[in-house]
Formats: sequence, structure tokens, C-alpha cells
Amino acid sequence: MRALVGLLVVLAIALVVGDRVTVVMAQHEIARRIANEYRLPQQPSVAIGGFPFLTQALDGRYRDIDIRVGDWSDKNLSVHDLDVTLTEVAAPLNDVLAGRTANLVAATATATALVPYDTVKAYAPQGVDSIAQGPDGLSVTGTFQIQGISVPATVGVSVAPTPDGIEVTPVSVQPAGGGPTIPLALVSQALAFTVPLQQLPLGAQLTGIQPGGDGLRVTATAHHVRFDDMAGQIPR
Repeated sequence: MRALVGLLVVLAIALVVGDRVTVVMAQHEIARRIANEYRLPQQPSVAIGGFPFLTQALDGRYRDIDIRVGDWSDKNLSVHDLDVTLTEVAAPLNDVLAGRTANLVAATATATALVPYDTVKAYAPQGVDSIAQGPDGLSVTGTFQIQGISVPATVGVSVAPTPDGIEVTPVSVQPAGGGPTIPLALVSQALAFTVPLQQLPLGAQLTGIQPGGDGLRVTATAHHVRFDDMAGQIPR
């Protein structure tokens, strides 16, 4: 009986080791293909969730696949810490082995990334010196043209996702050096702007923006993502 138990333990360990080796190979191959397809400077980090992997592969369904790209740029925008999580991925084994992508679908794709404040500032009107997150929230400091007059001020702003991108809207204004009160409506006309993020990969839509110390942490979500559409939708 002890010999049988020992054999079962050895077999279980072999299956676990084999499963982990296989998943590492699969993750490496996914990373290699993504890097080649989208001309990334380095391979992303890929993690296939769920255990065991072999059972998922045979079933053709994966709980989640996390792809960490890191820095990413297209012709208009650069972001940091780009992560994409695919959930409820359907990938029939026969299609995977044959390299066919038509039947490979993810129920959702959720992307998060950091848009640095320097990038946000590039789309701001002239006169903006800095954008920063402080104890009182997100603020813009600079000298603004108010009815033809240059007025130094610190303007509190809000950010919101819109179909056109990140909308930056003034919500309060504090003149520099105790200057005269400036009507918020006039500041809004001079300072409101949008960071264009309307053509996102995979047809994703912005769903959330969270200001932080280094920039805006944005979240975008797409549904029913077909793998054969990815190459045409992800900017290179």
C-alpha cells in the first residue's frame, strides 16, 4: 500500500511539473508572437491564469490571460505600464494548433495604463506650466489668457472619460499672489481641453480615469474581442 501511495505521489508531482512546463512554454510563445505581430521593442510578460493549464488547453477555454506590455507608443501618444487582461477566452485546441484565429474570442479585454502628466500637458493650451496631483486634487498651474490679459493662476480640474478621450475641465480657480477673483466660466473657456484617446486598441472604450502622483491611470474595456481582428486594430 505504501508503494502504491508513493507511486501516486510521484505521478501527481510529474503531472504538476509537466503542467507548469507546458504553461511556461505557452506563455513564452504568446509573448513572442505578440512582440513580432505588433513590433514591440521587447516581449511582454504573459501569465495564463487557472490550474491545471493542460485541462484548459484540452477544453479550449481559459479563465484569464494577463499580458503586461510595459511602455507603449503610437504616433500620437505614449503610455507606461500597459497591461491587458483577457477573460473567458475561447480557443479551441485544433484552431490553436493550426494557427487559425477566427474562432478565438475573449469575452472581455480590460486594459490599464499610465498616461504621464507630461503627455497630458502636450495637449493643454499654451501657458500651462505644470499638472500635478496634490492634497486638494488635480491642478493645473500656469499663466492663462483671460479676455486678452495674461493671468497667473492655479486651476483645479476634473478628468472624465468621453468618446473623444480624456476630458479635462476646470472646477475651481485660485489667482496667484492674491490677485483679483477670476470667473470660473472665463477660465473654462481658456483651459478646457481633451487628450485624444478615441481610437483605442481592440475597439476599447475608456471606462475610468484615476489621477495619481505620476500621471493618469486609465482603464478601457472591450467586449467580445476576436483575435483575428487584433492585428488590424492595434496601432503599430
